[in-house]
Amino acid sequence: MSAHSRWEVVIGLEIHAQLATQSKIFSGASTRFGAEPNAQACAVDLGLPGVLPVLNGEAVHMAALFGLAINAEVALASMFDRKNYFYPDLPKGYQISQLAQPIVSGGQVVITLGEGEDAVQKTIRVTRAHLEEDAGKSLHEDFAGMTGIDLNRAGTPLIEIVSEPDMRSAAEAVAYARKIHAIVQYLGICDGNMQEGSFRVDANVSIRPKGETTLGTRTEIKNVNSFRFLERAILFEIERQIELIEDGGTVQQQTRLYDPDKDETRMMRTKEAADDYRYFPDPDLLPVVIAPETLAAWRDSLPELPDAKADRYQREYGLSAYDAAVLTSSKATAAYFEQTLAGLQGLMAGKSADAKLCANWVTGAIAAQLNKTGLAIDESPVSAESLARLLLRIADNTLSNKLAREVFDAMWAGEGEADAIIDARGLKQITDSSAIEALVDEVLAANPDKVAEYRGGKDKLFGFFVGQAMKAARGKANPQQLNEILQARLGTPGGSE
Repeated sequence: MSAHSRWEVVIGLEIHAQLATQSKIFSGASTRFGAEPNAQACAVDLGLPGVLPVLNGEAVHMAALFGLAINAEVALASMFDRKNYFYPDLPKGYQISQLAQPIVSGGQVVITLGEGEDAVQKTIRVTRAHLEEDAGKSLHEDFAGMTGIDLNRAGTPLIEIVSEPDMRSAAEAVAYARKIHAIVQYLGICDGNMQEGSFRVDANVSIRPKGETTLGTRTEIKNVNSFRFLERAILFEIERQIELIEDGGTVQQQTRLYDPDKDETRMMRTKEAADDYRYFPDPDLLPVVIAPETLAAWRDSLPELPDAKADRYQREYGLSAYDAAVLTSSKATAAYFEQTLAGLQGLMAGKSADAKLCANWVTGAIAAQLNKTGLAIDESPVSAESLARLLLRIADNTLSNKLAREVFDAMWAGEGEADAIIDARGLKQITDSSAIEALVDEVLAANPDKVAEYRGGKDKLFGFFVGQAMKAARGKANPQQLNEILQARLGTPGGSE
């Protein structure tokens, strides 16, 4: 589905990133995932009488790091508010959040759409990022029609990252969400696990006639937990709103859920306005004050972030902008590439390792297999060190790229390391020029009519000779040497031998 040509799509995202603290934002209860229901909800999380919240300083540190990473203003003084609403999974009847004075204001990230010469960059503005506590979770399965409440998540520290409505397509929204996902992982402030709910996206979607400046009525798609579902949910919602308006209806401000099984959004409830939450300053919590020297030290501690790393890969390794962007799209992928390159460099006996070769295999064969099997790169059956040992055999001409792919597939299937597979299958590349010359001579002698046609000007037959020679060599002849020897034997098409 795509937006009709006379409509413009307007999208803003609210991203909830769970901070990677060991304990909750206002209590000492554990944030570990997977515990028995309600085993990690203490008296503070439940809001029992007589208890008071105590702010987790590490949550403040992590939120400030995010603000610094996106060139935002990190407030030296911020404060907490109570957001009042009544859900079964909100034990206190209010959520501690930040409204009037958030810890992070402003900032921006740059996204890239397309590849190569068609690549386009766009800056997406971030409105704010504020600290808040998570609610519990309502469970609707396996309770004979009843709802179960698990309060383990209650009090888990979050930063809610709110963008400006700067995105104009589902693709832009996904690129922005991926960029934020990469940044929080590089910073080490969020594990980014969408399946476990550590990184959740709400999409605000509206449409308006092209050329119009007033925003249309928006709907909010809540808690989308994969990038693929985010794109599909937005595409569905765009089409739903266009059809609704063009059929004479109006869009209602609603909160909607995305159903991946039916590939549709459906209404959850009408959308509340800020006034409905009756925000007021939390009387149990003092303002958060960060000393200027502390903020300066945090700024100095920032790691190399995705954009800076991608620039370095292009500058130091001569990689294309596209390859550098793919390799730095996640912290784990960048680490795998760097470990592969370092491993190959260590095996090269003083020669320089080929960064482009490493990049091609990480973005090619490794990425394809991971996508096919649904594995994360840190779950790859072929480690970075094992891949480096395979690439050494390409670099030293033991293997052609084609033979290397056969060895890689065997490694992925668990058949062992590259050298053992090469020996077991007899896959060493033929690099002896005299042996290749003998193969070429046999092929030419067996096909005199084709040789005559080639020399008569039918130059496309060159591929035929390459194929026949490779077949005779059982795919083991060094391709460059084979081509050079064939060219020398055959001469120029239409010319003399």
